[in-house]
Amino acid sequence: VDTVIQLPADLFFGTTIATCILVLKKSKNSSDVLFIDASAEYKRVGNKNKLLEEHQARILNAFTTREPEDHFTTLVSIEDIATNDYNIAVSSYVESEDTRTEVDIVELNAEIARIVARQAELRTSIDAIVSELEAGGNAPV
Repeated sequence: VDTVIQLPADLFFGTTIATCILVLKKSKNSSDVLFIDASAEYKRVGNKNKLLEEHQARILNAFTTREPEDHFTTLVSIEDIATNDYNIAVSSYVESEDTRTEVDIVELNAEIARIVARQAELRTSIDAIVSELEAGGNAPV
């Protein structure tokens, strides 16, 4: 196995599952295997995903240069693959990018406290207006 390329889901007619391309090479210069995670390289067109020319070019460039790129490509030695029970799943070797948003919990709690205080002020104002209306008077504007 020379290269394993993980493609996006819902790419081919009749199947919505993600697919891989295995590139086999008889006469390799090294025993390293290139893993490419191209699962994010697509554009949604109608009800299917599509590899546009720029996506294809990025995958081809990664294949030809064989240079590691964070969250996209990595070269793995056959020894490391053997240690991993010959598992050739791309996700086992290419780390996914962490797209989670970092939240400052102290700032979030302070914002919640401000909202609760403002809600209490508004509730007090509404209660005063309702009391005034119930007493038959004119509500303050």
